[in-house]
This record gives sequence, structure tokens and C-alpha cells, in this order.
Amino acid sequence: MKFQRWNMHESDEQAVQQLVDAGYPYLVSAVLVPRGVRTAEDAAAVLRRETRLTLDPMDMKDMDRAVSRIRAALEKGETIAVFGDYDVDGITATCLVTDALRRAGGKCIHYIPHRIDDGYGLNCPALEKLRSAGATLAVTVDCGITGVEETAFAASIGLDMVITDHHECKEELPRAVAVVNPHRSDCPYPFKNLAGVGVALKLAMALAGKEKYDEVFQRYCTLAAIGTVADVMSMTGENRTIVRCGLARLPEADCVGLHALMREAGMDGKTVSSTGIGFVLAPRINAAGRMGQADTAAELFLTKDPARAEELARALCALNRERQQVEQEIFQEAETRIAALPVEERAALVLESDTWHQGVVGIVASRLSEKYVCPSFMIHMNGDVGKGSCRSWGGFNLFAALEECQDLLLGFGGHELAAGFTIARENIPAFRQRMNDCARAYYGEKKPVSVLEIDAVINRCSLLTLEDVERLSDLEPYGADNPRPVLCIRGLTVESLQNVGQNKHLKLRFSKGCGVHLDAIFFSATAERCGVAPGDRVDAAFYLNINEFRSRCTVQLQLLDLRPSWEPSLREREDLKKIERFLAGDGVTPQEAGAMRPVRAQCAGCWRWLDRRLPPEGETLETAYLPLLRELERCAGGMHPFLCAAMALEVFRERGLLDMEEAGDERILRRRPVKEKVDLEASVYLRTLREIEQNRR
Repeated sequence: MKFQRWNMHESDEQAVQQLVDAGYPYLVSAVLVPRGVRTAEDAAAVLRRETRLTLDPMDMKDMDRAVSRIRAALEKGETIAVFGDYDVDGITATCLVTDALRRAGGKCIHYIPHRIDDGYGLNCPALEKLRSAGATLAVTVDCGITGVEETAFAASIGLDMVITDHHECKEELPRAVAVVNPHRSDCPYPFKNLAGVGVALKLAMALAGKEKYDEVFQRYCTLAAIGTVADVMSMTGENRTIVRCGLARLPEADCVGLHALMREAGMDGKTVSSTGIGFVLAPRINAAGRMGQADTAAELFLTKDPARAEELARALCALNRERQQVEQEIFQEAETRIAALPVEERAALVLESDTWHQGVVGIVASRLSEKYVCPSFMIHMNGDVGKGSCRSWGGFNLFAALEECQDLLLGFGGHELAAGFTIARENIPAFRQRMNDCARAYYGEKKPVSVLEIDAVINRCSLLTLEDVERLSDLEPYGADNPRPVLCIRGLTVESLQNVGQNKHLKLRFSKGCGVHLDAIFFSATAERCGVAPGDRVDAAFYLNINEFRSRCTVQLQLLDLRPSWEPSLREREDLKKIERFLAGDGVTPQEAGAMRPVRAQCAGCWRWLDRRLPPEGETLETAYLPLLRELERCAGGMHPFLCAAMALEVFRERGLLDMEEAGDERILRRRPVKEKVDLEASVYLRTLREIEQNRR
């Protein structure tokens, strides 16, 4: 299993049927109900396809002041500098505002910090360069909200600042001409979850005037969609409209660089979803910033020259391949170091190195958090100062945790789930200890586990029709707060499997019942790692895809995880009912008693397996009941091994070898202290079964 726990939302079939009766497809209804959408009216609201942004950008605090100052600069012919960030959100926001100002006749230059040389956010040397280049006004996008000192410096050299950002605000705001950020405590704007490029889009709309809101939105919604998806913003409200409209307009977007990038990435002519942006386009754009060449991506989006666009697109794809190689090397080194960490330093991973590439440590931190199920902090050291990137896990609030440690930091900023910080080398040990204390206080005694949220269990495979699977696109665009639906089928039988794609991926074929066959693909998995073989019964968690091959479309499961099935077969179900009857004292026949009474060798085989896997006294083993019995079945051997293994487990409990608590489909096992040899033959269960069996004779 890739995930330690599957959280399956058992669907309310009555509520699902009500949505189906109202005209919504079954699969769409089965996903909506566990997400709290239970009426036709709620479904209509969730699935509504807005074609414009209805909230007025002028409702944002300070937007009027920002517009007034920028318009004055346009009228006077001042040089305006757009100061951005080096991630996808910042790059798209920079290009959007730069293009909007140039279309308005403005003299505009842009500046994106070098990730390694400049670091994150505003910095005084860069502002001084912009002032020397003639800029008298700087407009920040996707950064600046924590730049109190830098804004004061800009004022001292005659550079006015208009700050637009979407990151969390600290108590003190910069004293700029305008500070536009929906997260300001005094900002009445109702939708707080815009990306940096979303705020930039609102600024461009406000500058153009109310009569041109829709025109500006249509022009820039594709750029805004890319930045919004890449920054993993909540896919609700205005973000949903931005991304949906941006995807729809992507084929006709007025951006030769974007089309060149799509061709180079193999997406030309294909329908692009939010998933395509997140996994194909965004990494290539992001690679430029990570590898210290964000200007390459900015030039790609701003160029009007098709030949130059092709050249830049190739460069971005090459940078992405380089980034992948560097990332893998850092990840492997981090894994080795984590294996050597003491237990008390594993609640939050804090690692530093003088050799790690600063632009890549953030994405490695994300992978480490996912693998080790805890927040991760990766620090690139340059002399006595380190620049760190961190990623959350399980709701741990990074921004709040960094605030608690700010006496150890030179600076920090970001979100609850992703943030950056600067730290002196000498403070890293204290930071490591305090961050581990914060994580332990948050998670408590029980270490968090990786959880796969499953929207719906499909009990009838006949419902997986091409039409129903295609209608799942009604739920698009997917993202934070509106994840791609994860479905599950229990009790599938593996018919065949083979490694494909140079042994990087696994292709499978399942069957269920009579005549039902399903094809599946499991990316980044192999038969050896999954430990499955033909004939195995498994539960599968997956996305649903439409696979097109030689003009033929079929339903395909894109697997997210496999586990030994928790769904009993008919034989297993019958055997479990026999055990249940016997334990309840309802009686079993002599034939049944003979079949379920384990002999000495069967008990010994089962106990040897358990003895190797039960943790020391005082600790517990949480395991699924049916897979546990199937493992014991292999150890029991003989006649009726499943039935005897289930009975042996009850005998071990009765004789005080272990405690076993029921928790739904799982069992919590605990080894009991045993000072003397336990006589299994003294088991009341075994004696009773023997007596019932002897009555037959």
C-alpha cells in the first residue's frame, strides 16, 4: 500500500438517487454527496459555469489608491517597474501587469529576482537598480507584503511603491502608496483566496475601467489560470471561474510563447485540463525560476516573435529535465540522512547542506513531507546564512510555526502549507528542536499517517460507462478544495499485469464477477513493488480516465493505490459466519466444528507469523482483519486453512497471548506479557469444538 490508511466515504445512496432523479449523472452524484452537496439546488450552484468575474476589483482595500497612482504615472510618462516573483504565479502575474501597462501606453520594465542571488521578495539592491533605470513607481505582484524595510528604502530614493500580493500579512504593513491584498484584515473583498496573478488580474481590470472589465478578463484569464493552478489555490469562487474560462480560451490565447511551450511539451492539439497545467506546463515554467532563469519564462510569455518563442520553449523544457536530475540527487541524499536521524528529530524534518541547489530544495521538501508524513524544512547554506523552503503535512500551519520561531530567524514569509525563511547557521540546531516540539504538540502522541481520501465506493462496475466517465468533467476544474474524484472498487481479481514504459509503470487487467473486465495503469509502480500477482484479490483506488487507442475509446482506471482486498469472497464470508455463530453460542454442526478446529501444527504456524510481527509489549499493531487472516491462512496450511486461521486467532486471544480489539474492518492487536508456557490444549474453544465434532462419531 502506498497510503497507510484509506478514508472511504460510504455514500448515502438515497441522496445520490435524488440527484440522479434530478438529472445528474450517477458518478457526478456519487462524488457530490460525500462532499456535502445533497440537493439539486446545491448541485446546480456547485456546477454553475460562470463566464465572467462578478466581484468588483474596486472593492479591494487600497485598489482606488493603486489605480490613481498608476494612472498618474501613465499620464506623465513615468517609467513603471513591475516587481514579481520567480515562481509560476509570480511570473504570470509579472507578464500580465507588464502587458496591461504597455497596452495602456505605459513605459514599463519588469524585474524578477534571481532565486539564488536575490532570494525571495523585495530587496534593496534591486529597487536601487530600478530607480537607476529611471523608474519612479514600482508595482509588486505576488510579493511585497512583508517588505516593510524595503518599502521605506524605496521611498528614501524617490521610488513610490504599489504593493499587490496574496500572501499572509504580518501585523505591520509596508507604508506604500497602496497595499492591495485580500488577506488584509481591513479588506472587505469577499473572496480571499486569489492567487498573486488573480490579484494582478483584478488590478488590470480596475485600471481599464468598469466598462472594460470583461474584455480584460477574457484577454488575461488563461495566464491567470496557469498561475492559479500552479500555486495550488482553492478551486472555488472566482478561482474556479478564472481557471475554467482560462482553459476554455487556451486554444485561442494571444500568446505565441504559450503555444510554443504546449507544442514542445507534446500538448498541442490536446484538450488541456487543470491537471495538464499542474503536471505538464507548470513544472516547465517553474523550472526557470528554480534554476535561476525566471527571465527566460517571462520573455516566453511576453515575446511576439514566433521563432524566439520556439527557442525559449525548448530552453524551458531543457531546464526542467536538468531540474529533475538535480531534484532526484538531493532527494536521495536527504533519504540517507533521514535514516540516520534520532527518533526525536523526525516529527519535523530539518535538514541543511552547503551543496544543495537552493532553487530545488522546496520541491524536495514537498516529496519528503509526502513520504515521511510530517512537515519538512530544507535549508541551502551559503556561508553562515541558510535559505530554507518548507512544506506542511496534515494541516500543520507553517506560517504560525515560523512565527513561534521568529527569534531564531532572519526573516520568513509564505502560507500555512508552504513557506520560506532565512536563518543563521548557528541557530539551526535550536530551530530543529523547537520545530520538532511544535510538530509533536500539534500531532499529539499519535504519529500522523498518510491518508487517501476516497470520494465513493463503486459497487456496480456497470456504472462505469464512457458517458458517465466523460460527465465527470462537469466537476472540473480540479484543485485545492475541489480535488479530482478518487473512487474505489473492492474485491477485484488481478487477471494479468506487466511492467511497461521501460519498467517504470504497471499495466493491469482486473475482473469482477461474471464478464466484467477493467484495464488499469499504475504510474511509477512495478509488479515487484506492489507485490501483486495474477489471481490476487485486491481493492483498487483510482482516478477514471478515457483511454484512446487507435480511435477506440475505453474506460481506464488510473491507479493511486492497491491493497489486499478487505472485501470477503463468498467462501470467506461463509467461513466468517461460522466463526461468528460459534462465538455467539448459536451452535455449529459436527462437520463445521471439525473444519474450524485448528490442529497443533496450524496454531504453531500462525503464532510464529504473529510473533515476528507483533510489536513489543505496550505497543499495538493496527491491521485490516481480512488481509491478516489471509496471511495466517498461508501459515496454517492443511485442510480449511482460512477457517482454522480465524479460529486460531480467537484461541490466542482466549488463552491470553494477545488482546484484540475490533475497529470496523480493522483489528488492534497487542502482545500480552506471558511468563510461562501457554497450553493451547486447555482452550475452552478447542475443547468445545472437539466435543461437538465427537458427537458426529
